[in-house]
Amino acid sequence: MLAILGGLGAAVCWATTTLVASRAGRLIDPLSLLASVMTVGLVLSAPVAVAAGVPDALDASAAGWLALSGACNIAGLLCAYEALRVGKVGLVAPITSTEGAVAAVIAVVAGESLSPGAGLSLGAIALGVLLAAIPPDAEADVRRSHGRAAVLAGGAALSFGLGLYSTGHVGQELGVAWAVLPPRVVGVAVIAIPLLVLRRWHLPRAAVKFALLGGVAEVVGFASYAYGARHGVAVAAVLASQFAAIAAVAGFLLFRERIAPIQVAGVVTIVAGVSLLSALTA
Repeated sequence: MLAILGGLGAAVCWATTTLVASRAGRLIDPLSLLASVMTVGLVLSAPVAVAAGVPDALDASAAGWLALSGACNIAGLLCAYEALRVGKVGLVAPITSTEGAVAAVIAVVAGESLSPGAGLSLGAIALGVLLAAIPPDAEADVRRSHGRAAVLAGGAALSFGLGLYSTGHVGQELGVAWAVLPPRVVGVAVIAIPLLVLRRWHLPRAAVKFALLGGVAEVVGFASYAYGARHGVAVAAVLASQFAAIAAVAGFLLFRERIAPIQVAGVVTIVAGVSLLSALTA
């Protein structure tokens, strides 16, 4: 049950970051947006990690997982931000949402066991995510720009999937506070500081609120996922990928974006899958 709650909490937060990135992409370049979001996140997460102290389990192996988690998350965010800049949320979200399936496959290959019922539930949820995020105008103007956006979103999904699995290991070995830290450290060291030195970090006033909201949502989402992954990487990862369906619904409520019948079917499938998974793991 804790893996389910952690995954769902991450899904809500990552849906927020998706919507924020789609709006901020009109005001700021992807590198500046990433630098801003990661800086806000580091300000929030560093004091918590310091207060938690250096974990006893921090060794060379754990440091490797930390580095992999941070690098994969940053690479995934860069791909996702650029994809959202050139494509629509309805196209990018369903592709990046397969990150959960990628992480779940890695977890199973690595030896994590799933009951047949849980596997069926995860499959239904993954199918529902894809259906719910299919753009209603996929046959029209989206097709013109979907090539580059699709490739970037695919790269984001692979990076995020490996990052989710790495974060699950970090959370299990070092705790949630240290699982949240790596992407923020890598983002500030590799992206923010060089941009600042080169004077290429652009943050117009209109984009400040997006950077703040994105930074907070990223940290909370990462913490929620890391907590859930301590109790089951595969379950937490696939449920976290529901952010695509949540973003589609939020887009309709907030921006009056149209939801097609197939998207409604996807949401229903997700609800059924979550309900079954909750019953099996309660």
